[in-house]
Amino acid sequence: MRDLDDLRTAVAREGQIARVVIAATRGSAPRAAGAAMQVWPGGQSGSIGGGRLEHEAAGAARRFLAEGSNAHVLRQALGPALGQCCGGSVVLVIERFDQHKLGAAIEALELSGRWARQIEGHITPPPAARPSAGTGVTWANGWLIEPLCPRLAVVIHGAGHVGRALAALLAPLPDLAVTLADTRAEMLRGLPQGITAGVDPLRALGQAPDTAAHIIVTHDHALDLELCHRLLQRPFGCAGVIGSATKWARFRQRLTALGHTDAQISRISCPIGDPNLGKHPQAIALGVAAALLKEPGIKAADRRRTA
Repeated sequence: MRDLDDLRTAVAREGQIARVVIAATRGSAPRAAGAAMQVWPGGQSGSIGGGRLEHEAAGAARRFLAEGSNAHVLRQALGPALGQCCGGSVVLVIERFDQHKLGAAIEALELSGRWARQIEGHITPPPAARPSAGTGVTWANGWLIEPLCPRLAVVIHGAGHVGRALAALLAPLPDLAVTLADTRAEMLRGLPQGITAGVDPLRALGQAPDTAAHIIVTHDHALDLELCHRLLQRPFGCAGVIGSATKWARFRQRLTALGHTDAQISRISCPIGDPNLGKHPQAIALGVAAALLKEPGIKAADRRRTA
């Protein structure tokens, strides 16, 4: 389950919600198997894509909640009946979640790394896992099996205009866990939902997993350099630093003097962003986000790509 954190938040806030997940697709579909959304009487979050498909699924989920049912399967062709021309079809599983059911899901995921349950049909043993390509989700014989897919950590060092704009862009992406770190506590107030605040960029770097992406956009060049120095002493997924070519030339000299090789230093990108988009903070953030999402590690973690 890729949306486990979102599910926890929704259940804690609403008491119970309906989760709609794409269990399988055939032909052209707006999202891949595993894409999910949470629905409650007064709202929804997440996305299964498709515009009209999502609208109809949300309505079905609310009716399902009102009826007090536990699970339902909806098979939907993506054609004239929905005013769409995709030509494919999807299998949607709608489940009601409360604290009890969420606890059972978490326990199963912690024990085996996957959650298997039979949604429809006569009682049968769980099938051998035959996950949909690239998703890890299995739908067979009425069984839905979802793996635990941890989010890829993205640590943004610096909560100025660019850092906040970038965090706001990345936080809604379901496969990313975004941390925004800054030494200035006042810069971390009022962050959008889904962003973890870090009060010290150096500590956030040290606590990040080895696969994390690091974006260095602080207000202090000395701190930027120290972050680069420490980053090159540990494993990381990818990294970038905001600044000019001149700034990076000076950084390369200093990092070399600190004992780092050219090959090591070249793993950090600088400048970052797309100069063709302009220098407005949101424009810089757009360029950085686009480049970040093309990184191999992040592309491999993205299981919610449009089919």
